[in-house]
Amino acid sequence: MKKLLLSVAILFFIEFQAIAQKYPQGYFRHPLNIPMELVANFGEIRTNHWHMGLDIRTQQRENLPVYAAAEGYVARVVVEPGGFGQAIYIAHPNGFTTLYAHLKAFYPELEQYVTSQQYILESWRVDLKLKPGQFPVVKGQYIARSGNTGGSQGPHVHFEIRDTQTDKVLNPLLFRFPIPDAVPPTLVRLAMYDRNKSTYTQAPQLLNIQATRNRTVKVGSDKISFAIGAVDRFSGSANPNGIYSARISMDGKPISEFVLDNIDYIETRLMNAQIDYPFSARGGSFVQHITPLPGARGIPYKTYNEDGIIYLKDLEPHDIVIDVKDANFNSSKIAFRVQYDPALKLSPLYEARERLIPNQVNVFERDFFEIYTSEATVYDTVNVSYSNAIAGATNAVSHLHSFLDHTIPSHDYITVRIKPTVDLSASERNRVVIKNTFGSRTYVQKAQWQNGWLAAKFRQFGKFQAFIDEQPPTINNISPDLSRASRIVFTPRDNFNTIKNFRVELNGKWLRFTNDKGKTWIYTFDERFPRGEHQLRVIVEDEAGNVTDKVWTVRK
Repeated sequence: MKKLLLSVAILFFIEFQAIAQKYPQGYFRHPLNIPMELVANFGEIRTNHWHMGLDIRTQQRENLPVYAAAEGYVARVVVEPGGFGQAIYIAHPNGFTTLYAHLKAFYPELEQYVTSQQYILESWRVDLKLKPGQFPVVKGQYIARSGNTGGSQGPHVHFEIRDTQTDKVLNPLLFRFPIPDAVPPTLVRLAMYDRNKSTYTQAPQLLNIQATRNRTVKVGSDKISFAIGAVDRFSGSANPNGIYSARISMDGKPISEFVLDNIDYIETRLMNAQIDYPFSARGGSFVQHITPLPGARGIPYKTYNEDGIIYLKDLEPHDIVIDVKDANFNSSKIAFRVQYDPALKLSPLYEARERLIPNQVNVFERDFFEIYTSEATVYDTVNVSYSNAIAGATNAVSHLHSFLDHTIPSHDYITVRIKPTVDLSASERNRVVIKNTFGSRTYVQKAQWQNGWLAAKFRQFGKFQAFIDEQPPTINNISPDLSRASRIVFTPRDNFNTIKNFRVELNGKWLRFTNDKGKTWIYTFDERFPRGEHQLRVIVEDEAGNVTDKVWTVRK
């Protein structure tokens, strides 16, 4: 066993050294002038995605100066209510791009340019592509003030490094920033699965790590896989972070591994396949599959046999080593043996007559409800569960249809079709929305009329019901006397909590209101709102197309 552990360690060392050489060491500087401390690293598990960069602490403050990590030019600027909030992308001559997000303000010249473009486009939300000569920067140049904008829940700077050509996001810790890390990951959980069955039709068999170490585990299946729960910490920090990689080997030969070193944003939702999603959705802790699910064999996995599953073809014990690493190549291992015992074989679990199968189009049809999936929708075989109830909610025009629940993730969009239970006029058909409830979350989409059916696309299963929505949004009043005010605040509200469009005009011209985090729209007075009497108009539209249009005569 000691020789096996040594050979696995040497193999990992050689491979990770090769990976590290692909990234320039010391090329990028820390984007702040305070000690570099992280609240989150690359690869941490988040809702529907891996965390794709470093969240750098700003000592719980905003307005710290942010500096360019290396020379280059501002290639892109994004302003949005969620996500990155206000963000800068800098392209560098070595083929990498750095991203700085959740900013409060850009440096003055860039801030002025962004504002001018927002007025030209008549949109506070913008995604601007810039040319190389417009805003060049040098390493260490001041580019922004740190903030808490967008999807941030506290002051920090989100920092990424991307491959400019592919836009893949790379693990910044492979570039060696000044963060001491001599602490190996901590293994806290070990789960085993019978891979003769779908992982979605079984609960994981949780194994006590200390009781399993160097012991023999007898199993009742000849096809098994494992998942681990692990956290990483940096030297001198108690903050738990995500791990970098995990590999499982049997009898000295690698079987399967995942490595979180580069991920594209179009791939990041695959995190839902890397974890045991049903287990966590039922209240369990996160465990990460070391072997891929059948519907997600790409990022971030590498398998050394056909599918990464452990096949036990005899009744002898076999050596298993699971090696978990962080991005500084600190390693934690657990070694044990597994032995197939047919006497322990469990009876097959129930399989529903109707199932969703990974890697194929799935169709579910009932008299008043239909679901269509793509080949990329489910990660493992799902037993279909469906029920419907007579409409009881106000303005409902269909039954309440329940298809699966919040424990089953959907990778791709699904098409939902509902047949209304009442006759709808042409004008009513144009005001129908479909409401989707998935656990504690609610989503609303405007329905499209398709030959007697109402259709919409969603990215989750759950409960679906159609409603007529003819109620326009509401908007708060403001005082006509603004002489002492420093800003104007509007908080539009809607019965389905969906504000699709919001527009303010001052004397017929668009006026820029900011919309950080998506609920409240704010205008801070500037030179575009001079003293005197003005006409202020607000237009608000909801998802169904209902519009509220209000006009005030105000004095500044």
